[in-house]
Amino acid sequence: MSYEIAKLPYAPDALAPIISEKTIEFHYGKHFQAYVNNLNNLVPGTEFEGKSVEEIIQSAPDGAIFNNAGQVLNHALYFLQFSPNPSKKEPTGQLAEAIDRDFGSFEAFQKEFNATAATLFGSGWAWLSIDQAGKLHITKEGNGNIPLRQGLKPLLCFDVWEHAYYIDYQNRRADQINRLWEIIDWEVVESRL
Repeated sequence: MSYEIAKLPYAPDALAPIISEKTIEFHYGKHFQAYVNNLNNLVPGTEFEGKSVEEIIQSAPDGAIFNNAGQVLNHALYFLQFSPNPSKKEPTGQLAEAIDRDFGSFEAFQKEFNATAATLFGSGWAWLSIDQAGKLHITKEGNGNIPLRQGLKPLLCFDVWEHAYYIDYQNRRADQINRLWEIIDWEVVESRL
């Protein structure tokens, strides 16, 4: 089995100015591709050969194989959740109901999610996930970790590694976090539910 980079459903310049073509070039084209390449180089000849990225994440010990598998899935979920022209500005249906139930309102959810992303020390991810009972959770995960490893199903993520925003926002992580909401494709996020 060979792992491949997820194909973007939009042109490299389509998310500008929120995510510039230059950031896509480096973040998607170099960082994400490097994780895919590393995973393809690390897995052959190991017990993880022939396993999906999700299976590797759930069973690999901490270390290079887990880190690269985690980052492959993290980045796929991240880049595929965006649209240059989202059809709606917030979720509807079952996801909207769950957000209202678990956070009080969409605005309260956004505020908590933004605070989680902004206050993560160092590199990592902010996540919205759902547990087996249907309850939503906001978590912060360092480095390449992903809620899947804790038995949660990831729905939405913001990458707060500096390479995700530094070209466009320099050290203004919170500015990037606030702008990402404008390009979330809620239909994609809802389909993950």
